[in-house]
Amino acid sequence: MTRIALALILALAAASPALARQAPEPAREVDAARLYSGRWLEVGRRPMWITKGCVAGATDYTRRADGKVDVRDTCRQGGPDGKERAISGVGTIRDPGTDAKLSVRYNAFVTWDYWILDHDPDYSWFISADPKFRNIFLYTRKAPTPAELKDLTRRAQALGYDPADIEYPPTAP
Repeated sequence: MTRIALALILALAAASPALARQAPEPAREVDAARLYSGRWLEVGRRPMWITKGCVAGATDYTRRADGKVDVRDTCRQGGPDGKERAISGVGTIRDPGTDAKLSVRYNAFVTWDYWILDHDPDYSWFISADPKFRNIFLYTRKAPTPAELKDLTRRAQALGYDPADIEYPPTAP
């Protein structure tokens, strides 16, 4: 076996536990009618190329008669008053009864899975992540106070996310 092949095998073996890491299971059931309706402000997230320069993020959920959820994600380019960027998709609840796992098909090539890991009993905030433990999103119904944002960050950390990996873009006024 060549050195390169051996190095590649060792690198893959070392990386496999990290690649297999999964987000924690959702903490409790979600009231789909309350969570998947109306506007939510994205107040924290893990940076990624698709959100570069994007602030004042929001997600609008609309329940459909067929049980699916229309999803519209928006942000503003460059500042809270910047040009709006938006993408829409159709969400399917993957765990009926618990309603904490939503799969959103944005187009023929892009589908994202979102797990609601934790939420406030009065539905003033929720923490969402992908099942592969890469991305995390913090949402609120209104712009949070610094203390509320600190509490959401503490909750994300308790779920296993590194607070240093979360950015807090400006929200809409």
